[in-house]
Amino acid sequence: MFKDRTSDAVESVAGGELPAAQLTHAQILQEPGPRRISRISNFSERYGEWRQQLSLRLSGRDLAPDLAQDIGSARWLRGVATLIGLSGLALAAWPDFSPLTAAPAMQMDRAELDEFRSQTIMPLALGADSGRRMAATQAVVPLKSAPERPRLDLVATLSTGDSFERMLQRAGVGPAEAERVAQMVGGAMPLEDIKPGTQVDITLGRRPAADTPRPLDALSFRARFDLELALDRQGGRLALHPHPIKVDATPLRIRGKVGSSLYRSARAAGAPARAVQQYLRAIGQDVDLNRAIASGDEFDLIVDYKRAATGEVEAGDLLYAGLLRDGKPREQLMRWGKDGRYFEASGVGEQRSGLIAPVPGRVTSRYGMRKHPILGYTRMHAGIDFRASYGTPIHAVSDGTVQFAGRHGGHGNFVKIAHGNGLATGYAHMSKIAVKNGAHVTRGQVIGYVGATGLATGPHLHYEMYRNGKTVNPASVSFVTRAQLAGHELANFRARLAELQTVEPGAALGKIEPDPTFAERPMREIDRLDTRKKVG
Repeated sequence: MFKDRTSDAVESVAGGELPAAQLTHAQILQEPGPRRISRISNFSERYGEWRQQLSLRLSGRDLAPDLAQDIGSARWLRGVATLIGLSGLALAAWPDFSPLTAAPAMQMDRAELDEFRSQTIMPLALGADSGRRMAATQAVVPLKSAPERPRLDLVATLSTGDSFERMLQRAGVGPAEAERVAQMVGGAMPLEDIKPGTQVDITLGRRPAADTPRPLDALSFRARFDLELALDRQGGRLALHPHPIKVDATPLRIRGKVGSSLYRSARAAGAPARAVQQYLRAIGQDVDLNRAIASGDEFDLIVDYKRAATGEVEAGDLLYAGLLRDGKPREQLMRWGKDGRYFEASGVGEQRSGLIAPVPGRVTSRYGMRKHPILGYTRMHAGIDFRASYGTPIHAVSDGTVQFAGRHGGHGNFVKIAHGNGLATGYAHMSKIAVKNGAHVTRGQVIGYVGATGLATGPHLHYEMYRNGKTVNPASVSFVTRAQLAGHELANFRARLAELQTVEPGAALGKIEPDPTFAERPMREIDRLDTRKKVG
């Protein structure tokens, strides 16, 4: 339908072939016959005539032909030369992005620099000064020794894995005095009960001699949520002053509608995030959180809650988890025992099913005969392989005791856990082991991380199950643990449950009388350091 004008170079006319009619730009602009330039009196008309003539001459030379046609001809080479020339011209006109040259810096001598420095605004910690700086004169006499401050007020922090005595020594307290202070504090409370991160206010006095440490004049810190300890020097000897803090331990009870989301509704009602997570885990053991809970149901949480007279608040673990439907209890679980398990109102402990998958990954090889990917021959595959990326945490499938943790032939880094009644589980090819021999582990505890040690083609977990020492198919075994309270312990459990049921929602948020001793203390840090109040 469409043809290029150069493709049909000739046309058939009356049995012959004639060249196709083609008009150049020059032919279009030119008129038949010679063109005569008439007299032009106006400069603009003369400029237009010159411009027209120059355009005719340039169009006749055809400096920019189509480079897709007649490749290799003289016309094509002329077009390439035009392209190269214009490209070079464009590169030559490329803008320069070098920085602009500013005014030359003013030459200043040392005296002028000192003058400018004294007038600048700069923090004192960076070397700023005020006023005009003057050079030293003959009247300046160097001191033999710099004078010391008569008192030092500082704050020391107890780090993780650190001891109270070492912390005092780092703060500048002498070894003998630090040992004495640690003994005095240890007499009031166990030193291991002091939580890492506790800040200790320390005041050091004047040094008796140049080569001796500063004496401890005062010390105070929050030893526990309900106790503050303070030491001061009286008559040359340190005296300990324990100051109990009034604490309201009324549990915090929160109730509300489930709504569109149980977690969001509980958080909106004021429940701590940690308590809500514990509630979901406890209720989720018996109830399908996605299907069995309706928007009209009610949640009931009771959280361990403490308020100090000094204003601090400490939210602990979830004590009671309840779920109501139509005003009637559907689930009632209470935390009981040193292990922190949740028991039903009847005294039956939560059912704990073992984890079928120790890692979140799909099964790549099942229990049975198979061709070994490395050894190349068929043999028994005594476990299940789970696909997982390198470093994925591996969880224990149930409570138990670690029988073996270390290198174990083709298993590489291997952990074996005994669960009682002749059952045990094994976890192979770990990159790192997180437990030791003889350690007691709980269901869901991290015991290691996925790797590719031993005979393994890549990172994965090889999981085995043993019954009386012989391997069995792990998919055929599931762990179920149920505890039943009885006797005196069951009576105590029911008494505690009845006590919690009497707690009113929001009762823990009432007013508490402030401690006047702490209310009189200065709030600003600088005021607290300057007017340290000794507790006695």
